[in-house]
Amino acid sequence: MNAGIVHVGVGGFHRAHQAMVLDDLRVLGLAEGWGICGVGVLPGDRRMRDVLRAQDFGYTLVLKHPDGRQTARGIASIVDYLFAPDDPEAVIEKMASSEVRIVSLTITEGGYHVDRVTGEFDASDPRIAADLVPGAVPQTAFGLIAEALRRRRERGLIPFTVLSCDNIQGNGDVCQRMLTAFASRMDPELGTWIAGSVAFPNSMVDRITPATTDDDRAAVTARFGVDDAWPVVAEPFFQWVIEDHFPAGRPPFEAAGVQLVADVEPFELMKLRLLNASHQGLCYFGRLSGYHYVHEAAQDPLIARLLRRYMDEEATPTLHPVPGVDLDRYKDTLLERFANPHVRDTVARLCVDSSDRIPGWLLPVVRHQLATGGQVRLSAAIVASWARYAEGVDERGEPIEVVDGRRDTVMAYATRQRTDPLAFLRQSDLFGDLAEDTRFTAEYRWALESLMQRGAQATLADL
Repeated sequence: MNAGIVHVGVGGFHRAHQAMVLDDLRVLGLAEGWGICGVGVLPGDRRMRDVLRAQDFGYTLVLKHPDGRQTARGIASIVDYLFAPDDPEAVIEKMASSEVRIVSLTITEGGYHVDRVTGEFDASDPRIAADLVPGAVPQTAFGLIAEALRRRRERGLIPFTVLSCDNIQGNGDVCQRMLTAFASRMDPELGTWIAGSVAFPNSMVDRITPATTDDDRAAVTARFGVDDAWPVVAEPFFQWVIEDHFPAGRPPFEAAGVQLVADVEPFELMKLRLLNASHQGLCYFGRLSGYHYVHEAAQDPLIARLLRRYMDEEATPTLHPVPGVDLDRYKDTLLERFANPHVRDTVARLCVDSSDRIPGWLLPVVRHQLATGGQVRLSAAIVASWARYAEGVDERGEPIEVVDGRRDTVMAYATRQRTDPLAFLRQSDLFGDLAEDTRFTAEYRWALESLMQRGAQATLADL
């Protein structure tokens, strides 16, 4: 099976989601020419390369059902893996080859280099700056993609489609703006060509995929007799909604349960503001309450009530009608998924990179509600719970490991809030002018003071 897709950022989610879809099509005999060549750009991706190569690029996908059943299958849709730090030229030439028609991405929200306040391209990352030096060897996803597109343009080849699979509202639109801005700094003509010639369909992706543990590896061997160095585990629920815009061609995604639509926005707003933002509502309150697993926190009646009220009273008023979706049932399903005890997703995973997640998922809800006179009490409490969590010490005096690209800055602002209650909100590159909004800050101050003085559970009870 030739690699018609290059995917940058092969982690657990990609292997439980897009790679599974392509494997479904392979089993149906519909994936000819649509194998996946994985690409790693970060130093930590070296291990993925080594494991996949040792296993002939195959791996085991285990689905953990709410009733305790586990089902496993082998995935064989990844046919190659290139590690860009070792050979960036090989990655560029693979993308520039005529057989590649889609380059897809799971590079996390921070990988798009969006200024959190202005929404414009942020070129301050040293790796981005290095890629923009004339004659530089690309080391970032954007650098590799832009150079590959430049070569295709020179060779008269149709450009590949760039398919973002990250949790960003309008992910295709964002990717187009950011990549075009990057390329324009390299070569203004290339940037203009990318903006006018390359397709960037929006998409919405959904499947809870916790990090693989040693226990998972041992269980795959014991239950299924498979020695797999890096299996991937996930919940049974799966959803992928894509804007059907692939000028260079695409696999028959719909044959594997993918929804192809003209407008993804209603689906992505539903997912980002209900599921993703609720995850943030769960994780900080959960960690401060002493929970380590998502299902433990989701089964706490106070946290479950907070999440459902946030969804009903603050998030839902910001959504558009979603074709074919019963929102009440969708929200019920979310709480059921969070409470699945067998997935064993960790609260710590949901807390990672909060400075990318809160501005993209929760603050749009806050701003909509403030603009329309809606309620913000629960959203403000979630932001306050992040601020309390970011102090790096839990309610028993034990350290919290804060994992965030802005860790030092975020924690420094959090340390000031004992004397300046609005200190955390003064991170204007995250919150804009929210610290000046008296309606929001009144709710925020109440929640933060309650968290500091009485703790998470008492605060939840009052909320």
